[in-house]
Amino acid sequence: MSNTTLTYYNQNAKAFSDSTLNVDMSALYAEFLPHVAQHGSILDAGCGSARDAAFFKAQGFTVSAFDASPELAELASSYLQQPVAVKTFQELNCVNQYDGIWCCASLLHVPKAELPQVFLNLQNALKPNGVLYVSFKYGDTERVHNGREFTDLNENALTHLLSDTQLKAIKQWQSVDQRPERESEVWLNALIKVVHVL
Repeated sequence: MSNTTLTYYNQNAKAFSDSTLNVDMSALYAEFLPHVAQHGSILDAGCGSARDAAFFKAQGFTVSAFDASPELAELASSYLQQPVAVKTFQELNCVNQYDGIWCCASLLHVPKAELPQVFLNLQNALKPNGVLYVSFKYGDTERVHNGREFTDLNENALTHLLSDTQLKAIKQWQSVDQRPERESEVWLNALIKVVHVL
């Protein structure tokens, strides 16, 4: 995440957190959770307010979470009632640890040139039958908007980014933003699994 994007989240942490806590994510949970081992371990990567981590925790999953913004991580720790690490995707270096990794609207702040390595980090962190959920704003450009840097992806761009990994998208679909007055924004969603090469 760029310094400008990080500064944005640190300066607007409370407002951002408050604006996301009550967004209805049930349709996305319904896609992701059936692929996660019962009572398995889930990493909410780039957790923001920890809205999703808290939901997974309430469903009986073992939850870990991190965010690059110290201010957001502090708010998320309070909401989740457990420590939330301050970390970037580039710093993720665990192996074979999670049944599911949830990257909801978080990878979109990683520069496109760094995404292949980040996907390898995520691949390494997954258990053999684990599942990865990712979402990006739909498009094919890198851009700056309201003080934040975004990497937009479409289906072809995501497939291409995964080509140098053992990851494969098992489902890709588009959805509209669930936040009030953001209905015109389209998201690319994907469920991704490790394909074991024999």
